[in-house]
Amino acid sequence: MATITYLTQIEFGSGSLSRVASCLDTLGGRRPLIVTDRGIVAAGLLDRLQAELPAGLPVFDGTPGNPTEEAAQEAAALYRREGCDSLIAMGGGSPIDLAKAVGLLVTHKGALASYAAIDGGVARIGEIVPVIAIPTTAGTGSEVGRAALLTLQDGRKVGLISPHLIPKLAICDPDLTHGLPAGLTAATGIDAISHCVETFLSPRDNPVADAIALDGLQRAVTHLERAVLAPQDAEARSGMMMASLQGGLCFQKGLGAIHALSHPLGAYKQINPHHGTLNGILLAPVLRRNAAACEAKYAAISARLGIADGDVPAFFAALVARLNLPKTLGEVGFDGSQWQDVVQAALKDHSAATNPVPFDGADYLAILEEAA
Repeated sequence: MATITYLTQIEFGSGSLSRVASCLDTLGGRRPLIVTDRGIVAAGLLDRLQAELPAGLPVFDGTPGNPTEEAAQEAAALYRREGCDSLIAMGGGSPIDLAKAVGLLVTHKGALASYAAIDGGVARIGEIVPVIAIPTTAGTGSEVGRAALLTLQDGRKVGLISPHLIPKLAICDPDLTHGLPAGLTAATGIDAISHCVETFLSPRDNPVADAIALDGLQRAVTHLERAVLAPQDAEARSGMMMASLQGGLCFQKGLGAIHALSHPLGAYKQINPHHGTLNGILLAPVLRRNAAACEAKYAAISARLGIADGDVPAFFAALVARLNLPKTLGEVGFDGSQWQDVVQAALKDHSAATNPVPFDGADYLAILEEAA
């Protein structure tokens, strides 16, 4: 196990869940609200967390697959009723993002919409209550991310973005991922890959983030298929947990068109697509459209991953296929009638600004049609 301080404190390694009580004490938390979802409860992971903490702590387990403003308000009401002073988020990106939103609601006035990045809300976000994030998937990097993605009551999926939203402490215990189903392991792993790829391609100058992104990308490509095929492979699970963490550490540099599209696509509640699955579908089409502006960086990726022919988009398309993930948006429930609305939302998304080249509506529409 290791203690790392980079953006925030990280407790990483097998068995690190055992540190949660001492970590909470360090942060001054006495009565945290535990934010999770029913899948975590059913898998027995909440029991493992509660065994490390004082009895009787309140739990909110109603996190939806894609977190919503309504769920955040419900959890915030429970937080206030129970006299809580901190938050522990356990699960994938959804419970962690929801906990960040709860922390914002209980310390700030007004609706969440006023804090959306696309509406100038970044500067309005100040300190929130302490959040401890405990990821149980290896993909989102939300445990060290400055953003929370939520679907508002008006139907928009927006980013709440601020350094104040970075959890005060992350506990990354790969043992918690050993029971993750193959499909979810694959989808969350592709999410981590998309973070590393888009960060590396972002035009912002941040050599430290670039180095983390390339290492995380190589680590994910090395371990993801092993983790899918052999879910109890401790080395593969640890490698994916670190790759996911690295994706979160580096995407402070900014993402790109993959996420600019997957964010609004993920807002369709009636379809409720998995974020990582969407990123896997969009990965190759976006990479193909970025190729002319990224020759040197594609060469660096090819050298790091051993892509002999240098065809980076084809390499990742083949990886998605081998993982048996959906290859088209149609497979997850989209029929094309959503494209115009998705394009307009993508143009406004906070991730669009750091794509290697600026995309217009025609570019986004072409990507959607290719991915359809």
